[in-house]
Amino acid sequence: MSSELLDALTALEEQKGISRDVIIEAIEAALVTAYKRNFNQAQNVRVDLNLDTGSMVVYSRKDVVEEVEDDRLEIALEDAKYINAAYEIGDIVEEEVTPRNFGRIAAQTAKQVVTQRVREAERGLIYEEYVDREDDIVTGVIERQDARNIYVSIGKVEAALPVNEQIQGEVYKPTSRIRVYITKVERTTRGPQVIVSRTHPGLLRRLFEMEVPEIYDGTVEIKSIAREAGDRSKISVYAHNEEVDPVGSCVGAKGARVQTIVNELNGEKIDIVEWSEDPVVFVANALSPSKVLDVQVNEEEKSTTVVVPDYQLSLAIGKRGQNARLAAKLTGWKIDIKSETDARELGIYPSETSTFVPREDDEDVQFDLYGDDEE
Repeated sequence: MSSELLDALTALEEQKGISRDVIIEAIEAALVTAYKRNFNQAQNVRVDLNLDTGSMVVYSRKDVVEEVEDDRLEIALEDAKYINAAYEIGDIVEEEVTPRNFGRIAAQTAKQVVTQRVREAERGLIYEEYVDREDDIVTGVIERQDARNIYVSIGKVEAALPVNEQIQGEVYKPTSRIRVYITKVERTTRGPQVIVSRTHPGLLRRLFEMEVPEIYDGTVEIKSIAREAGDRSKISVYAHNEEVDPVGSCVGAKGARVQTIVNELNGEKIDIVEWSEDPVVFVANALSPSKVLDVQVNEEEKSTTVVVPDYQLSLAIGKRGQNARLAAKLTGWKIDIKSETDARELGIYPSETSTFVPREDDEDVQFDLYGDDEE
């Protein structure tokens, strides 16, 4: 058995990165347990594993005491001195108690320990591989489904796509390829568990990084994302170089780049707007495709009042308030939308303090694949 065990330990050390000393220590501890269980022994013992000779020796360990209360754990000083005159109170006396048929049990135990350590090592390596991929996008194959999760094979593990991370109305067919976003990797007793998402805003961010070279190399920066997965998203972008059009870079020639992402998300609408540090400009951009006449800012309450043409009110608000809601999430500002008529009646438009200048090309600020989106 020595040669086989030695080969196994060498393979573990080279292939799995597990220290031989760690394995030997684990085997010796398991052999102690096996000895006590199979030979109905309660004494303290240790097992010495010698790889060179292939021998496994069991030693009982007894404390040297003045008066013995349990002869399985203790030995009288007088008896200890009979073995070796140098023993004193508090020393430990070891005596070989290896059973005659212990070799068979030892071999089986060693095999079990090695197998267990291999399994633990593989789980550890898989965990280390995937924990570094949190907040990243991966392509997987849909394997199966139960009442709570869709299970996606992403290589060495089967990731779970929970119900609350699934896009409502999206159909997940077995063997279909799908891109998912890794949100969490954690250790469990059954190995590493990977949780993935189709609804996380990070998925949209990673898709743009993959499709838009200017975002990948940092020329264009994604500043914020507001997403209602499966329906509509807004993304704000900014170019550090004034000569670069951040929105145009994301849209691509004839809309090819953003269309690829829309297709990946099964038709989810995506509004791309230009970010600005000026909340007046940013809020106006975020409400695209609606044209904006005026934006009035309340810094203390971090709120804005936006005036739009009467015929654009429904477009600015969006279906079930979605356009205004996403714009508020994207900018971080509260947005109160008024029609031009209502604003004039309230005496807030035109405003003498307003510095906002409506852009003639407001309707072209974002790339609209979808047409008007009114209530």
